[in-house]
Amino acid sequence: MNLHKPVLLDEALEGLAIKPSGTYLDCTFGRGGHSAAILGDLDKKGRLIAIDRDPEAVAEAQSGLGRDSRFSICRGRFGEISDIVRRHGMTGLVDGVLMDLGVSSPQLDDPARGFSFSMDGPLDMRMSPDEGISAADWLERAEAREISRVLFRYGEERQAKRIARAIVAARLDAPIRTTGRLAAIIEPLVPAHKRKRHPATKTFQAIRIFINKELQELEKCLTQSIDLLARDGRLCVISFHSLEDRIVKRFMRDQSRPDPVFAGLPDIPSRAQPKLARVGKPIKAQPEEVADNPRARSAVLRIAVRL
Repeated sequence: MNLHKPVLLDEALEGLAIKPSGTYLDCTFGRGGHSAAILGDLDKKGRLIAIDRDPEAVAEAQSGLGRDSRFSICRGRFGEISDIVRRHGMTGLVDGVLMDLGVSSPQLDDPARGFSFSMDGPLDMRMSPDEGISAADWLERAEAREISRVLFRYGEERQAKRIARAIVAARLDAPIRTTGRLAAIIEPLVPAHKRKRHPATKTFQAIRIFINKELQELEKCLTQSIDLLARDGRLCVISFHSLEDRIVKRFMRDQSRPDPVFAGLPDIPSRAQPKLARVGKPIKAQPEEVADNPRARSAVLRIAVRL
């Protein structure tokens, strides 16, 4: 099993403040880098539950770390963590929840998955290939207004309307079924002086987030994590773009304050008391890690503790 070193590994382990006999939840197994490191810090009584919606990731986990009796892997979305933890009988007993958001390196590096514009392949983009519709199927039937809305909302793409119109025009000639064709449609539409990255970066990000409902899943997972965590349990979230980080930042901020309905009152009921306390400042990758792994440059780790 190839366990690549994931982004902000040491910082995530420190943020989790791992107890050797504790119970931990890795919401995004990927290829197991974080999970393997967590298991390395657990004793025989420790336990790790991992989740991933990608069947390839689950299969690799089962053939590798799955041999460890302290470890279990469940296929599912991280918006389903409440049900998964309940089935394990660990609700309210989890000492740490880790979320490493976005696409894993193996997914990006496999042209057949359709996540990257750097290699031509089928335009799929689904985290779970047997769920929902592919990016190609969505682009085939979506109206220009909907495509534009998705590109602007999830990719913050300023050329969203131009790109959407070009996609609709291009599909009249032939369906857009590959990553290479979609990237070629986008490339001339982004002004050269605005190209800090590949012109298709924001569009591919937006479509991927939309197809997989990533932000909705993130919000569900954050909300459910509160009841799963034991007292003093840690919530650690690594995000890779501003939309994700904004959601995480707002959630941790809001959960670290009393319910505003009771603001100014002398007695605040326990249900309205703060549920989390933020730990330290947001953490970014050090220059050495970014040099070794350019994908780490946009990573942000936020940590909170259950009160």
